[in-house]
Amino acid sequence: MERLIQYLDELDDLIGMIGLVAERIRSLFLALLSCLSLVAVAVPGVWLALVNPPLALATSTILFVTLLYRTVTAPMQTLSRPA
Repeated sequence: MERLIQYLDELDDLIGMIGLVAERIRSLFLALLSCLSLVAVAVPGVWLALVNPPLALATSTILFVTLLYRTVTAPMQTLSRPA
């Protein structure tokens, strides 16, 4: 009976280890996806700035104003502080 419990404990440790490795792979994948998204947005922006600077300035200004508007009009998050 003690051996069976040892085997089940080892099996539980193995499954936990697989979960930790999967989480590490998932976080690496998300970081890679984030970097690729940044490059996918930055490269066309640089290209547009080199080809047509006024259009790039107008586009970046519209994007900035849109983000600023969303930030200002978003509902405030209330932080609960202990008394």
